Formats: sequence, C-alpha cells, structure tokens
Amino acid sequence: MADFDRPIIIKKIKKAAHDHHGGAWKIAYADFVTAMMAFFLLLWLISMTTPEQKKGLADYFAPPNVSLATSGAGGIMSGTAMDVEGAKMAGSPIDSKKDASVSPENGSFGSPDAGTGGKDGQLGEKDKSIGTSQTQLDSKEEQAFQSAAASIRQAWQAMPEVAQIADNLLIDETPEGLNIEIVDQEGRPMFPEGSKYPVEATRKAIAALAPILQQLPNQITISGHTAAGAQYSNPRYGPWELSSDRANTVRTILGEFGLADERISSVIGRSTADPFFPNEPYLASNERVKITLLHEAPPVPAGLTP
Repeated sequence: MADFDRPIIIKKIKKAAHDHHGGAWKIAYADFVTAMMAFFLLLWLISMTTPEQKKGLADYFAPPNVSLATSGAGGIMSGTAMDVEGAKMAGSPIDSKKDASVSPENGSFGSPDAGTGGKDGQLGEKDKSIGTSQTQLDSKEEQAFQSAAASIRQAWQAMPEVAQIADNLLIDETPEGLNIEIVDQEGRPMFPEGSKYPVEATRKAIAALAPILQQLPNQITISGHTAAGAQYSNPRYGPWELSSDRANTVRTILGEFGLADERISSVIGRSTADPFFPNEPYLASNERVKITLLHEAPPVPAGLTP
C-alpha cells in the first residue's frame, strides 16, 4: 500500500531549436549555376559559328579606325606606316622577305633597269611611285569601307523594325570587297517562302543601304541564293528562277531609294551552288541575298594600256 502513496513526477524535456542559418548560400549557388549555364552556352555558340561569322562578329564590335596589325607600339596604325618606304620595325616582313634566286646587280647579266624593280623589292622611280600610290589608294578604300559599314549599322539600329532582325543582317569585308548579306534564320525568313518580294523589315533594311552605297564610287554586285531541299509547286519555276528574281528585286529597291543603275555591275541567281554552310546545304541560313561592294581595280601605270 505504500507504493500507491508515492507522488507521480512528470519530467518535461525542452528541446532548444537550432538557429536559423539564412538563405545566402542559395543565392550564391544560383549565381554559380547561372554562370555555368552562360559559360556552356558561350561554348556552344562558339562551336556552332563558322570562321566567317566569327570574323563578322569581331568586325562588328571592333572600332572602325583600328588597324588589324598587332605589331608596333599599340597605336592606331600599330607602329607601321602607309608607305612601304616609311618607318618600319627591324625584321619586318618587308625587310625579311627577299628572293635569293634573283641575280645581284653586279652579276654577269648586266645592270638592272632603273625604271623597273626586281623581286628583291628594290623598286625603280616609276615603280616606287606606282607602289606608293596603290598603297595609299588601298588605305583610303579600306577606310571608306569601314566608314560605310559603320554608317549602315547605325542606320539599321535607328529603325526598331530592322533592329529586331539584326541577327539576319551580316557585314563582312573580304578580299572581294565589302559583303552585305541578308540571311534567313530558322523561324525568321527575310523573304516569304517561294516569294521574290521581301518582308517589310527586310525592305526597310535594303532601302537604308541605298544612300550610303551611292556615296562610294565602287561597283556593286547582287547575288541571290537558296537552300537545298525546297519544294516548288510550279515545275517551270525553281531555285534558279527564285534566286535570280530575289536578287533583281533587291536591285529594284536600291534603285528606288537612290542607287544609280550604272553602279550595278551584275545581278545573278546562284540557286544552291554557293551555300553559306557548304557542309549543311539544307540549313535556312543558306537562303540569302548578298550585296558586294567591290574593290576598285588597280590603276593602270602610265604608258601601258589595259
């Protein structure tokens, strides 16, 4: 009976809660994941672009007055002169590239003509003046091309409709001249399928080119291109006819907005013969129109006929 008289003791154990750690680590982790995603996206974009597209992107972001040379003190002209007889760095390509097969002046074949230059770069008075003038012309033409490219980009950026299709408009300087290409993208065509007439944004982009191209003396070629694999309902109208009609329509629009007819050297359709991506001729980007501002022909030396 004594056990029933004992008091009942109830122990309550209080558990202390852990301190709140905060969510800063979540933000840091989200930033890390975002950076990794951007990094892999950049790698993917680099692997998908061609060397021509990479050069076009580099030219787009490069200042128009910066030389492509990497030698010299790092200035605008990179330490080089426009004249081949100007200030040059020691060991420059002009000094170092000499052909050992050329006979010396004191050889048994007679003295060299004072008016002609040999392969060793020792120019006569006439050839020296011709080489200097050609170098100056090339430099002026390159500056004119860079200025025209910058003006075209500014004109396109000033138009909201055209700015939305900036990825479809490419400008690139090549040995042939200044290329301006209007390229289809997947889901964003510059011309309706099977039509020779461009969409309104494309028409405005072409119209903006005319007054800028008219200011330069160079001749212009226009070529139309189509992608492989397209189906045509009319058996008498195929990629050759479509590419030719699109190139001619671009010529017409340029003429309407100020480009003189005598500036046009040729208007041709290339069909699928010259794809933008030779290894993937079915891509939409092969569907394009190319406008090329040609390099001027070199001057004919005095006393010579073409």
